[in-house]
Amino acid sequence: MFQIIHRVQGPFQRFCEGLKTLGVLEKIQRHPDSFRPLLCHEPSTLTADQMDDVFSIWLSPEGSNKRAAEEIVVTFWRDYLQDAEEEEGPSKLQKILAFATGASVLPPIGFSPTPSIQFIQKEDDDFSSTPMFPVANTCVNCLKLPLHVSYRLFKEKFDFAIGNSYGFGRP
Repeated sequence: MFQIIHRVQGPFQRFCEGLKTLGVLEKIQRHPDSFRPLLCHEPSTLTADQMDDVFSIWLSPEGSNKRAAEEIVVTFWRDYLQDAEEEEGPSKLQKILAFATGASVLPPIGFSPTPSIQFIQKEDDDFSSTPMFPVANTCVNCLKLPLHVSYRLFKEKFDFAIGNSYGFGRP
């Protein structure tokens, strides 16, 4: 009760007094819908381009073999976002965002830390096979993508990962 009501009561009253002094409070009370975009955030429809802009991509040094493989997967990632938007629309993009960050909409003040894409590399001393599925760490907003050589396999494994990850109260 204190955190929600009493703590903000004083600043809210000062805000209202300031609006009254400026003559804006009466206008807001008469036409509340016209002021809604200024005072309330409404999430916009998520697009593939927005999703691509949200994530920073961490690539290996230019000229390395790892970099060449990663650049192929970056094109798969962008194609996957475009396909998701065309096939299922914003709902699938929201699932992808939730898988990577835990949030199904873009926050009005952005993410902290900024969402990133890294790549799952098979280390020289690791004798296990390269992972096939993307892995997400929602605590640091990091999506790790495996290095696939075909888009069909990339899409199939990403769809499986999203369809079989249950968390944050979402089925």
